[in-house]
Amino acid sequence: MSTSFRVEYYDYRGNPNIGVYIVANNLIALVPEDLDRRDINLIKEVLGVEVYPAKVSDTYLLGVLVAVNDKGILVPRTISDQELRKIKALGREKGLNIGVLPSKNNAVGNMVLANNKAALAYPELDDRSLQVIRDTLDVEVERRAIMGIPTVGSLGVVTDRGGLIHRDVSEDELEHLSSYFGVPIYTGTVNFGVSFIKTGLVANRKGGLVGSDTMGPELVRIQMSLGG
Repeated sequence: MSTSFRVEYYDYRGNPNIGVYIVANNLIALVPEDLDRRDINLIKEVLGVEVYPAKVSDTYLLGVLVAVNDKGILVPRTISDQELRKIKALGREKGLNIGVLPSKNNAVGNMVLANNKAALAYPELDDRSLQVIRDTLDVEVERRAIMGIPTVGSLGVVTDRGGLIHRDVSEDELEHLSSYFGVPIYTGTVNFGVSFIKTGLVANRKGGLVGSDTMGPELVRIQMSLGG
């Protein structure tokens, strides 16, 4: 286990489902606009990133609506012009590609599972949407369900050091995913047995934030899986 990978408990306004509201890569974290300074400082410290308050589609469900890696930010077509201008300004500042997914499904964060090496996408996405993902994140993209579940982005968190995914994923699928993303991937849970990992975990290669319902053994599993 790497001692340089730090994991801390964090709830957003008392809600341990922090991955619904926050999305991060190794450079930035997009967070709800109503976070106070103490929360922002914790996120900065643990993830080692700059924090940018944002809103997408007039909500704070940033983890559900946005997918990122270090090359780009994917947002839904329901994003407002004002919100998109703010995201594009961030893109220019940080050298990130900004892509608007043309799909009618706006839950981009639940449809895309990505790190800096590869991405899995919701299997029903059209070719145009797949090309936007490819161009924005600058990675190989594969349409694929995991365990027959199409919302692949909700099932796991994958960084450039490792990954944690739904506890029921088979050994064969784990082997494929580890090979595809180029990092070891393990099964686990968050928040006292929740298998949809993304809901309760925000992580990059430097550290992770996990909902406060997460138990000690789950925390150890997270550190082992993502601390690489």
